[in-house]
Amino acid sequence: MIPLVAAPALTPSTVLGFLLTLWLASPLAAQSTPPASVPPPLWGQFRGPHGSGVAAPGDQPPVHLNDALTAWKTPIPKGLSSPVIAGQRLFLTGFEAGRLVTLGLDRTSGAVIWRREAPEVAIEEVHETSSPAASTPYADEHRVYVYFGSYGLICYDHEGHEQWTLPLPTPKSLYGMATSPIVHGENLILVLDNDENLDGSQMSRSRIIAVKKSTGHMAWEASRPLVRSGWSTPVLWEHDGHSELVILGSGRVTGCDPDTGEEKWHVTGFSKETIALPVTGAGMVYVSSAQLGGGADEKVDPQPFWEAVMQFDTNADGRLERSEMTGAFTFPLRPELPPTHPGFGVPLPSDPTARKERLEGILGWVDKDKDGFWTKEEFAETTAARQGKPRLMAIRPGGRGDVTTTHAAWEMHRHIPEIPSPLFYENRLYMVRNGGLLAAIDATNGEVIYAERLGRSSGQYSASPVAANGHLYLVSNRGQISVVPATGPFSLIHQHDLNDPVFVTPAIDSSTIYFRSESFLWAFRTRP
Repeated sequence: MIPLVAAPALTPSTVLGFLLTLWLASPLAAQSTPPASVPPPLWGQFRGPHGSGVAAPGDQPPVHLNDALTAWKTPIPKGLSSPVIAGQRLFLTGFEAGRLVTLGLDRTSGAVIWRREAPEVAIEEVHETSSPAASTPYADEHRVYVYFGSYGLICYDHEGHEQWTLPLPTPKSLYGMATSPIVHGENLILVLDNDENLDGSQMSRSRIIAVKKSTGHMAWEASRPLVRSGWSTPVLWEHDGHSELVILGSGRVTGCDPDTGEEKWHVTGFSKETIALPVTGAGMVYVSSAQLGGGADEKVDPQPFWEAVMQFDTNADGRLERSEMTGAFTFPLRPELPPTHPGFGVPLPSDPTARKERLEGILGWVDKDKDGFWTKEEFAETTAARQGKPRLMAIRPGGRGDVTTTHAAWEMHRHIPEIPSPLFYENRLYMVRNGGLLAAIDATNGEVIYAERLGRSSGQYSASPVAANGHLYLVSNRGQISVVPATGPFSLIHQHDLNDPVFVTPAIDSSTIYFRSESFLWAFRTRP
């Protein structure tokens, strides 16, 4: 029912408004109205809506994955960007035959609709386990925005037509660039943390840039001189009627004005090498980083590390000496990996002279009594003294300046993944770490609800958990998928092996979950 109100006095402005209303209802006005846009993005950025890893309500990908539910399987170039979805397209990047490429696929059939090469440039140096195509695109209802550390930003429309480019200097980074762009309003925001110093200064060239989505023109930039290279992507934290840009970097997390980049607050105590995204929920932002070198727990059990070292004890005397530090030897950081894996231990120089010097330093670092041998006791002492703590922290809003001691609601120092980001769902935080251990944390107080192994899905984990349809989907580096209820007690509902390595986070739409493996993009779809 329409309420009865007194008629307003007829003024020139109300008459004009009445005539304008009549014109908008006319056929002529209808012809002038812009056409309706395509549906909004489904999974338009790294980790989906708001970087959360949580699908939209009502999305129902299959729970029991099997060959019969494989809608398609498309060969793709190697790369570490996660797939993103907007409209009827699915986008990702890759590195093939020395070129940086962007692909647009039909998400119904998996057909590659277009493939575009970035301008030919010198390719940045990256770690053996990384890729020059590690940053995930951002896709909106009209365009897809791609960042390559070696080149800069490129914008395409959904049909692969280039809209604009913005070449950017490649930041100096320990392992290669991996941060991904996000969007605030009409601006694309990109964090470019950098190990290079400002001229004549000990401050870094790290910065945040904001670029106009429509033109590629710079909207603003803000310096981050206190941080060095990092591999996290920022998130927007909505609270108290406004937004904050939350950025995890080396040693600290900061809250910034998303319209200017100006820092509002910061919290210290995080690792110098940060990868995971912050996540938001229950009025707080949750930030995590493993111990430097990948340690997940504050108290380190030295036994697995010592067992890894003893692989090089060629004379079987229960000690290690310099003459045995050969071949793939290095100080172990991830003892569950084989020594030949590039992530097994402290990186060593390829130059023989520099390598020899580094090994001499490693020997002396552990050899406390300087007798030329490592003993198990010396090694245990060194392992226990590893730098920093793994940390998961819940931060309340409203702070200014250094809020490390004033706005931390709680923190914990165990079960912290090195690469996967936490996932907030139904007032719980979920984290999956190397070894296939899934921890569920009460988001209000930091208490551990459970910490359980994912059956045979052990090994390394790089992909972050995602949630849909009341379930968590977790995938190991070996390509083993585990499905777990997102509420209630732990149970392992289903497992499926792709038999191809997986290092990136899946994407989800209304009926399908997409996994990017080393060689393929897979679509598992609920039967209609």
